[in-house]
Amino acid sequence: MKKPSKTALPPSPVRTSGQVTPADQPPATRQDTDKNVDLRISTQAPGADLTTNQGVIVSDDQNSLKSHVRGPTLLEDILMREKITHFDHERIPERVVHARGTAAHGFFQVYESQAAITMAAPLQDPAVQTPVFVRFSTVAGSRGSTDTPRDVRGFAVKFYTTEGVWDLVGNNMPVFFIQDANKFPDLIHAVKPEPHNEIPQAQSAHDTFWDFASLTPESAHMLMWVMSDRAIPRSLTMMEGFGVHTFRLVNAEGVSRFVKFHWKPLKGVCSLVWEEATLISGKDPDFNRRDLYEAIEAGNYPEWELGLQIVEEEDEHKFGFDLLDATKLIPEELVPVVKVGKMTLNRNPDNFFAETEQVAFHTGHVVPGIDFTNDPLLQGRLFSYIDTQLRRVGPNFHEIPINRSLKPADNNQRDGFGRMTINKGKVSYFPNSLGGGCPMHQPGAAAAFRSVALKEAPGPKVRERSQSFSDHFSQATQFWNSMSDWEKDHIAAAFSFELNQVVDEGVRSRTMNEILVNIHPDLAEMVSGATGIAVAPAGTPDAPTPSAPTPSGPLRKDAAKLRSPALSMDKAPPPPSLIGRKVAVLLGDGVDAKEVQSALAAFAEAGLVAETIGPHGGTVATSGKPMKVNRAAPNAPSVVYDAVFVAAGVGAGLAAQPLAQRFVHEAYRHGKPIAVAPDGEALLQAAGVPPAAAGIGIAQGSKMVSDLIKNLGQHRFPRRVSVLKPS
Repeated sequence: MKKPSKTALPPSPVRTSGQVTPADQPPATRQDTDKNVDLRISTQAPGADLTTNQGVIVSDDQNSLKSHVRGPTLLEDILMREKITHFDHERIPERVVHARGTAAHGFFQVYESQAAITMAAPLQDPAVQTPVFVRFSTVAGSRGSTDTPRDVRGFAVKFYTTEGVWDLVGNNMPVFFIQDANKFPDLIHAVKPEPHNEIPQAQSAHDTFWDFASLTPESAHMLMWVMSDRAIPRSLTMMEGFGVHTFRLVNAEGVSRFVKFHWKPLKGVCSLVWEEATLISGKDPDFNRRDLYEAIEAGNYPEWELGLQIVEEEDEHKFGFDLLDATKLIPEELVPVVKVGKMTLNRNPDNFFAETEQVAFHTGHVVPGIDFTNDPLLQGRLFSYIDTQLRRVGPNFHEIPINRSLKPADNNQRDGFGRMTINKGKVSYFPNSLGGGCPMHQPGAAAAFRSVALKEAPGPKVRERSQSFSDHFSQATQFWNSMSDWEKDHIAAAFSFELNQVVDEGVRSRTMNEILVNIHPDLAEMVSGATGIAVAPAGTPDAPTPSAPTPSGPLRKDAAKLRSPALSMDKAPPPPSLIGRKVAVLLGDGVDAKEVQSALAAFAEAGLVAETIGPHGGTVATSGKPMKVNRAAPNAPSVVYDAVFVAAGVGAGLAAQPLAQRFVHEAYRHGKPIAVAPDGEALLQAAGVPPAAAGIGIAQGSKMVSDLIKNLGQHRFPRRVSVLKPS
C-alpha cells in the first residue's frame, strides 16, 4: 500500500443532516500544517442540534431524569451520566475544580449527645474526639493559581469515625449557582479559562461566565454571595462553612429530620477588600495557605463550631421556598442554628502530596444516621464525586493512608491499579463456603445504616424542574436588603469590575436587565453608573436574546421586605478572638526602643503576631543598643498585616520615606486600624491620612497599644473610602 504524501489533504467533510457549516469556517486548504494533516485535526463549529457523544439528539440537558418532579435522580439517566463522566475526566491528575487547596488535621468533639436526632457517630459521645482532615480550596483556579481571587472556597471535612468515613463536602457559601447537577459541567466550562486562549486564570470576570450567568437566572442568589466580600476571606480560619444541601438526620428509631450543616468560626467572619486581595495575589500568592500553616505551627489552633438547622418532616413546605433547591438558604431568623460541637485543627500535614493532594472526598461517604434528600444537585454529586476519584486517584483510593477508614475495609473487591492490600486465599466472592462464608452480611447493619423509607409520589419519569424551584430572585433581593451601606458599595463595585471586563455588549446588557434589575433597582443603577450599561426603561423589552433554559418564576410578593440580619458581616458580633492577627510595627533610626518592647509584649499577651519592619534589613539605631528588625520594608507589604503601629521617635524620619508613606496609605485605604505616637502625625500627613478618621489612633505608651487592640476588634473601618469613587 502506498504511503500517503505528507502534503495530501484530508478528505472533504461530508455534510450530514443537522450539521451547520458556518460562513466563517473556510474549507481545507494547503495552508494546513503537516502536523494538522498527519493527525487529521478538524475544526468543528457548534451545530444546530445538541447531541450525545454518540450523535443522539438531546431535547434537554439542563434537567436530570427524575422519578417525578421532586423525586430522586434515576441511575438510568444515561444523558446526565455521559455528560458528567466526560466532565469529571477532563483533567488529569489535577482536580477539575478545587485544584488549589491546603489542609490540616484535627478533631471534632460534640458538646452533648445528639442521639435523639441522629445515630451519626461523631454526634454521640462528648468524651470522644473524632479525628478529622479538612481541605480548603478555591474552585475555578488551577493548582498553581493564587489564594485570593474572587471565588467560592471549598470547605471539605473528612470525619474518621468508628463506623466508617463521613465526608461533609461543602463551601464557604450556603447556596450554589445551579439547581440541577446536569448543569455543573456548563457552569465550570463557563467560569474556567476560555478554551480558545486559556485566559483568564482563576477569574469569573470574562465573557463566557457572564454569558452563562445572564442566561441562568437561578444563579442570581449565588452571584450576590460571590460579588460580596465573602468571596475574598481574610483567612481560611475566618470564614464560615456550609454543607449547602439539605440532608437528613436519622435516629435509632428511624425518625428522619431535615438538616442544614453550618461551620461557625470562633475567629469571626472577616474578609479582605478587593484592592487588597489583588495586591496580595502579587505580593504573596500563598497568603491563605501560609496563614493557616503558620497559625497551627504557632499553636494558634483554628476552631469552628458545628451548627445544625433542623426542620421537621411536617414543616418541609412551610417556608415559601423548596428545601431541595440548592440555590436557597433557610434564614437563621426562621430556623436558628443550634451549635452542637467544636472542630479544632491542630496539626499540619507531613507531606502535601500524600495528604492534601491525595485526599479523596465524596458526598456519598456517609455513616449511619446521615441520609440524602432528592435535591437534584446533591443527587448528581453522589455520582460525580466517586467517578472523579476513580479517574484521579484510582479504584483503590480508599487504601491511601489519608483516605483510610478507622474501621478496616473487608470485602471481595480485588486488584485495580494502586492496590496496596495483599489479600490471601482464593475466595473473592459471596456467597462462598471455601472461605467460611466470610466476609459475610451483617444483619445488624440493616438497622444501623438505614435509608429513610419514603413513598415517592406516583407519576411519569420526567426531565422537568419542580415549579417550587422557579423563584430565582427573592432570596437574591433578600441578600441585598440585608446588607449595610458599605457592603452594598462593595457588591456593586464587584459587579462593575466583572462587567467592565466583559466585551460582548449583549452579555453586558442581558446581565443588567435580566439579572441585576430583577434583584434590586438600586443595585442596577449603581452598576450602570460604573459600567455605562444602560438600564432599559420600564416596560421596554431589552434587545432580543436567546431565551434562558430555566425561566424565572414570579418574585414573592413580600420580596422587597425580606431581610436576614445574619447575612450581613457588618451586623455580626465582633470576632471573639484576635489570636493570630498580624500587626506591623514600623521602625526607623531614633525609635523609642523601650516603647517598642513594651508594645511587643502587650501584643504577644493579646495573642497578636507583631513584626518589626525597618527601612532595610538588619538593625535600626536607638538611644541604646541597636534594635534588630524582622523584615525590611521592600519585602513587607502592608496587605499582609491587619494593623499598623508607629512608635515614638520615627514619625518625622518615616514621613520622608516613600515606602513608609505607601505602607500607611494602603492600610488606611483598606480600612485597617492605625496607631501612631504624637510625632507620627507627620507620617499620616505625608501619607494623606486624615488623623481624625475612624480607626486612626494618636496616643502615647500603653493607651496607644490598647486603642489599637480595641480597634482591631472591629477588624475594619470600611466606610473610610468609597470603592465606587476614585480616591
